[in-house]
Amino acid sequence: MSEPLVTLTDIEKSFGQNLILKGVSLTVNAGEVVGLLGPSGSGKSTLLRCINHLEEVDAGEIRVGGVLVGYREHKGRLWELRPNEVAERRKDIGMVFQRFNLFPHMTALENVSEAPLRVRKRPKAEVRAEAIELLERVGLGDRINNYPSQLSGGQQQRVAIARALAMKPKVMLFDEPTSALDPELVGEVLQVMRSLAEEGMTMIVVTHEIAFARDVCDRVVFMADGFIVEEGPAKQVIGAPQHERTRQFLKRVGA
Repeated sequence: MSEPLVTLTDIEKSFGQNLILKGVSLTVNAGEVVGLLGPSGSGKSTLLRCINHLEEVDAGEIRVGGVLVGYREHKGRLWELRPNEVAERRKDIGMVFQRFNLFPHMTALENVSEAPLRVRKRPKAEVRAEAIELLERVGLGDRINNYPSQLSGGQQQRVAIARALAMKPKVMLFDEPTSALDPELVGEVLQVMRSLAEEGMTMIVVTHEIAFARDVCDRVVFMADGFIVEEGPAKQVIGAPQHERTRQFLKRVGA
């Protein structure tokens, strides 16, 4: 077996006196789609933000592609990287948020092109061609010159997915990407995510879309109170959960 693409070891994270993550360990293999399920406040989104070093961990370590995220190791200790070094390490990790966070003064094409041009310093013509291709891939080839205010929520989220893909990440993180959308727009975003999964993209998805998790995720991790309560093949955990806490949660959400 090759080394997992993403490895979290004994991750702890507090906000003030509130311990949010309590020694969480998780591995994700290349090409695997892992769903994070659990009630609000269970630590799912915080865990995702730690993987991308948007939150610093208090203990433990995170590696993507075998490389420490956010820190360097020296003489047995971990030292925080400088912001430019963190940004460099983060290039392999794409993230899609609940809110779309698009630049309102830029077109869809400009939003998707921005990071490859500024961060990766790639040729403009090459980046533009790839950005158009990505927008076509998410079904927005006819909207490349539209500004975010001219797009629906679902379309904006699809631009956000294309923007994350433009950096050619090794892993994509999705933090409840459909929770801010009107119900009729959810399907178009989930369809893009299904396509990514079918293409072999490594994905970690925080979601309340139980049917999506069951049908698309290879594995589901159920979290509560900062712990991993249960994990296993998606259909098994959702269809026949072993832990009472998991059963109660799935019952409440109508699974």
